[in-house]
Amino acid sequence: MDDLTLVNELAAAAVTRATMWLDASNGHDDHQLTLRILKVTEEAGEAATAWYGALGNNPRKGMTHTRHDVALELADVALAAFVAIKSLGFDPAATLRECSTKVIERLDPDQSHE
Repeated sequence: MDDLTLVNELAAAAVTRATMWLDASNGHDDHQLTLRILKVTEEAGEAATAWYGALGNNPRKGMTHTRHDVALELADVALAAFVAIKSLGFDPAATLRECSTKVIERLDPDQSHE
């Protein structure tokens, strides 16, 4: 099994479990969907904060994060987005495939893809 396949399986399991847990704990109405979508923004803010800390731009604090910390925060953004997509009733993998195809076509309209 290659790394990407393993990541896909682990991510799919994490997204499914998180979505089920949120549904059971908080319900699944539009208010809850809104909060799940906003969670993506919260996680993006944490990634930005980590990057700021990795650059050491705060003279009082200095270096507070590593690039690895930033990568982990960006992964949180991705997982939060996948939970929001699943909560909206869509398959995250299929949605990512559709979006990826659109990006590839935009970058290279003659590019063939699967």
